[in-house]
Amino acid sequence: MTIDLEALFIDLHRNPELSFQEVRTAGIAAGHLRDLGLEVTEGVGRTGVVGVLANGAGPVVWARADMDALPVVEESGLPYASTATGIDAEGHEVGVMHACGHDMHVTAMIGAVEELVRTRDEWSGTLVVVIQPAEEFGAGARAMLDDGALDRFPRPDVVIGQHVTPFPAGMIGVRPGPQMSASDGLHVVLHGRGGHGSRPHSTIDPVVMAAATVMRLQTVVSREVDPHDLAVVTVGAIHAGTKNNIIPAEATLDLSLRYPDDALRTKVLAKVERVIKAEAMASGATEEPTIETLHTLPATINDDEATERATAAFRAAFGDENVIDPGLFTGSEDVSWFARDAGVPLVFWFWGGIAPARYAAAVAQGTVDSEIATNHSPFFAVEIHPTIEVGVQALTVAAREFLG
Repeated sequence: MTIDLEALFIDLHRNPELSFQEVRTAGIAAGHLRDLGLEVTEGVGRTGVVGVLANGAGPVVWARADMDALPVVEESGLPYASTATGIDAEGHEVGVMHACGHDMHVTAMIGAVEELVRTRDEWSGTLVVVIQPAEEFGAGARAMLDDGALDRFPRPDVVIGQHVTPFPAGMIGVRPGPQMSASDGLHVVLHGRGGHGSRPHSTIDPVVMAAATVMRLQTVVSREVDPHDLAVVTVGAIHAGTKNNIIPAEATLDLSLRYPDDALRTKVLAKVERVIKAEAMASGATEEPTIETLHTLPATINDDEATERATAAFRAAFGDENVIDPGLFTGSEDVSWFARDAGVPLVFWFWGGIAPARYAAAVAQGTVDSEIATNHSPFFAVEIHPTIEVGVQALTVAAREFLG
């Protein structure tokens, strides 16, 4: 029986689930893996799935796909667009969308496993399929490892994975060394003193404090980081107050920080903390801000030798012109925890999901940034074909490169 991958993708896209809530998605993935003959374990790291295909003596390859969606209301206009809602970690009802392509990741993984099962007489070794939850929280890989994944399943000799991105479909982006940035997520509480909107002089206004902090944080990268270095400081959320004539007692900021290595991470974190505390002091706050780390993700660093092998295999499969060095991505991933904890090489790459003609037209018009929606956008839409086929082939080629 051949799995209808297009139908699988559309179903996953229509029915997205938030981080650590991927019960339906996990069940579908587990069912397909069982049907393909793998030994399947569910509930690893809460909602994760691991499938093992033992095929004689040889290396152990862990192939990972993430499956969670984002709290985004879809505006893609697709006929199969998500209308789903969910309850986020703060208890709010939110729209839910596969705005980062994890539906495509799962689809391509199932297709690759089907191909590897079909050709199992041509390779030997053990394939371990990791369907990971909560990548968007930066917590799913850690949860699976803390649940004993390395002890419960064959330990890897190499970890591989891929991510769909707004490249032309058919293109592969891979590079040795740093592939994605390290990141930290911070939650900041600015403590003021509330009061009546008509008597600001009797308060310590955290809204003004927050505004000043947001603006001053923009100078960390522009004025305190060497222009040759890459760093990002983004304030993604700001919350304060309930009514126009009430000055609240607190304001909160949620920050996303990105850097290519630990050295710059240490510097940027110190500068960000200094700015936050200094702006509170300048506002007359009597209590220091509370700074909480929500997550810390290491840089995604591809092993040089293993990546050279995979890149050569990609070039042979897709042609030299379709395999590029995409440079360092400022997005972050938690896939590298698997390789880091196991002490083995990682190879992680990107593959394109945009219709080549549409992408070429946008390049010609200079409108890529406005016309081609990126991951996490409510307009993000992946071209089903040939994105599925290329994703399946890329995973298959990489797995075969490292299997006996």
